Amino acid sequence: MSADSKKGYLVCEQKTVYALLMAGAGMMGAYTYVLRGGVFCNAQTANVVVMAINFGKGDWLGGLYFLIPLSAYLLGAFVSEILPKPVKRLGLLRWDTYLVIFETAVLFIIGFIPLTAPHQVVQVIVNFIASMQYNTFRQAEGIPMATTFCTNHVRQIGVGLAKAVCKRDGTALRRGLIHAGMVLAFFAGAAVLTVLCPLLEEKAVWAAAVPMGLALARLIRADLGAEHDMLGRKPSGH
Repeated sequence: MSADSKKGYLVCEQKTVYALLMAGAGMMGAYTYVLRGGVFCNAQTANVVVMAINFGKGDWLGGLYFLIPLSAYLLGAFVSEILPKPVKRLGLLRWDTYLVIFETAVLFIIGFIPLTAPHQVVQVIVNFIASMQYNTFRQAEGIPMATTFCTNHVRQIGVGLAKAVCKRDGTALRRGLIHAGMVLAFFAGAAVLTVLCPLLEEKAVWAAAVPMGLALARLIRADLGAEHDMLGRKPSGH
């Protein structure tokens, strides 16, 4: 049994794995924004707002379009909710690991889609895989997380600082700093990808395979090794 398992956490719950996923998500966000239509596809708030604006202006057709990315995001959550149980029966790898394999493969395929293709194609694909990741990786060592966007992390930094100042709560401060690290990982991924976009164009998304691949290597090693007998155990938050 690994040291992390003795502490009560699986490798798929490690903060370092989450930081790598955050970096990969930052790269996906920068990629779709810089090269694929100026849209941040990792979350759906903007799509709901723009759809409402279009409806408010009477542009019904333009508004209805946003049902496509919203449906892709919904489908990602749906699929990632029903697949873990049948995957568990295979007894080889954990669902979380299969998901990262799938995400990495999809990002590799996206790199072959030329920039002349309709941006909506890539946007919807990223909507789908981002939703699956968001719904699967929920807690890092007992701390609620969102690996595909930063809103909650920024909020938790403020909460941690407030509790540290007002209540001298060291645990809250530590949690706030962990969330700050996640934001930094996301920021670093987005910054690196932005630099690579004009150099590699549509293939710049392959850079996301670096953090995703590092996370995947740790997950596979755990599933096939020290944690193989714990494949049926649910990660925190599920």
